[in-house]
Amino acid sequence: MLTFLKRGVLAGVVCGLLAGAFGFLLAEPVMDRAVDLETARQAAAGEHVSETFSRPTQHVGFLVATLAVGIALGVLFGVLYGLLHRADPEQAPWQRALHLGGCAFFGAYLVPFLRYPANPPGVGDPGTIDARANSYLSALAIGLVGAVLLGLAQRGLTERGWRPSYRQLGLVAVAVLTVAITFALPDNIDPIPVDAGLIWEFRLLSFATSALLWGGLSVAFGLLGERAALREDACNLSPV
Repeated sequence: MLTFLKRGVLAGVVCGLLAGAFGFLLAEPVMDRAVDLETARQAAAGEHVSETFSRPTQHVGFLVATLAVGIALGVLFGVLYGLLHRADPEQAPWQRALHLGGCAFFGAYLVPFLRYPANPPGVGDPGTIDARANSYLSALAIGLVGAVLLGLAQRGLTERGWRPSYRQLGLVAVAVLTVAITFALPDNIDPIPVDAGLIWEFRLLSFATSALLWGGLSVAFGLLGERAALREDACNLSPV
């Protein structure tokens, strides 16, 4: 397990730096525009405008936070990978890492995002923050259950010898059902006083940043696993 944890930390550093650089270069300028619009709106309404931290400080905080999130996800990824490896040590490291990463991205990010897309600062009534947080956490819980079901379905259908096309249809059905269940949750009825183009640009960049985070974690972890497997094979083949 310690080997997988070390691998997860290293992969987490890689994906955290990649996602942080992407977000800093592309997503943060969009965030700056949204903050400027919200500040102008508050000033026009006569509201007091104050910043706990300046935007440059927040930019640095974003990079640090992304790296910290990458490392934390890497540790969790290593633990889950180790448990899966213990249950099935014969599966290829690359394949297992990609399957685990795909399920994790689906459950931990994609499902909640599809139900409650990310919004830039200033969007949402402060009075509804608890209700919005509870709704998001409910969507997250549904997504995580769906991710587990996806993994179980993948394994079960493979063991039963289903054709690849049928397996894919079965997995798509599980994914669609998971997302559909989230629409039983309350809608977010807060007004969005921001240009629609800015909103969707922010959402797409947020999605891309998270996809890069999870994708980079899965690929980096899988490559490290393949490298370790090749070294182990070379040691086994070397003459005594």
